Amino acid sequence: MHQILSRTQYYIDLENKYGAHNYHPMPVVLAKGEGVYVWDVEGKRYYDFLSAYSAVNQGHCHPKIVRALVEQAQELALTSRAFYNNVLGEYERYITKLLGYDKVLPMNTGVEGGETALKLARKWAYTVKRVPENQAKVVFVEGNFWGRTLAAISSSTDPSSYSGFGPYMPGYVIIPYNDLTALEKALQDPNVAAFMVEPIQGEAGVVLPDKGYLSAAYNLCQANNVLFIADEVQTGLARTGKMMCCDHENVKPDILILGKALSGGMLPVSAVLCNDDIMLCIKPGEHGSTYGGNPLACKVAMAALEVLVEENLADNAERMGHILRTELRAIKSKIIKDIRGMGLLNAIEIDCSEDSPMAWNFCLKLKQNGLLAKPTHGNKIRFAPPLVITEEQLYACIDIIRKTLMEFEATL
Repeated sequence: MHQILSRTQYYIDLENKYGAHNYHPMPVVLAKGEGVYVWDVEGKRYYDFLSAYSAVNQGHCHPKIVRALVEQAQELALTSRAFYNNVLGEYERYITKLLGYDKVLPMNTGVEGGETALKLARKWAYTVKRVPENQAKVVFVEGNFWGRTLAAISSSTDPSSYSGFGPYMPGYVIIPYNDLTALEKALQDPNVAAFMVEPIQGEAGVVLPDKGYLSAAYNLCQANNVLFIADEVQTGLARTGKMMCCDHENVKPDILILGKALSGGMLPVSAVLCNDDIMLCIKPGEHGSTYGGNPLACKVAMAALEVLVEENLADNAERMGHILRTELRAIKSKIIKDIRGMGLLNAIEIDCSEDSPMAWNFCLKLKQNGLLAKPTHGNKIRFAPPLVITEEQLYACIDIIRKTLMEFEATL
């Protein structure tokens, strides 16, 4: 036992000594992943119920995506956009045809996608909508999370994100989530360029708006000549049971932001999609990235998207998510306050305050029993396994959750 603890502790101590203390991970050191499983450095196997915040929708180390990565890495990885390459155009054609947009602007991380969308919206506001220079505004909602850059935290209502990092980005308006009256009022300002929203708030604890909210919000934007930006970095790419979460309400965003599972967890890849009337507002030299659109990322992204389509992972997410929520709701528990979600983006809310350690301790117990999850905002626990999970595997996970609840509640 001492040897096992020392091996795990060795890697934890390395990170604590030489790395920044900007994360508080669960005390497990992972060394291998395949499909819905991950293994720690001691060889213990776990079900992964976080999926790297939905970056591995296709499962860990999917062979088709790994093959695309290895084959392209041996040919050409990076040219920068100073030159054309023979993969970018093919990727651009594939993703735009698949998702129904004229153009794509490739970037690396999800937060870069958000920044790109905002730059596009501002440029469109000045060149098309004729908003006075430097007066463009973007409307956000409370509880949003799209990253930790200075621009992203400026729209945050979470003190742990923004406190101590000011001054903040101007031109942001923040209104309540799931409040159409507040949105209608905000959009009356002629200087509003865009409304940016997550179809489901992931980091906030899988918070779903009322049915019809997205379509009504989109219609309000259309009526007021305001761009509707959907942050689908976490909710997109089959996670909620449709290719895009907005598809549940037949909404096609003016600007769509993708990331995370766009590479199947292989490397950072993000994308912003929109039509020519918006995309072509940005001219050469006005936006870019050394790694954005690199051949390696493009080849990996095409493979990752093909896996989603070929394996019908949206349909599987819909079916498995329904089973998961039905089974969890059938469990009699005195500590679960709420169970909610869509597809395989789900959460249980523990009946305790956000500063209580109860949800964290429950996740530690889940870990002991072979399932990995992590709280967000103190008392909410996301249950979001890779979309390749089978019914047999899912029921095994439900058994672990049920067993853990019984053991955990017996100690209270």
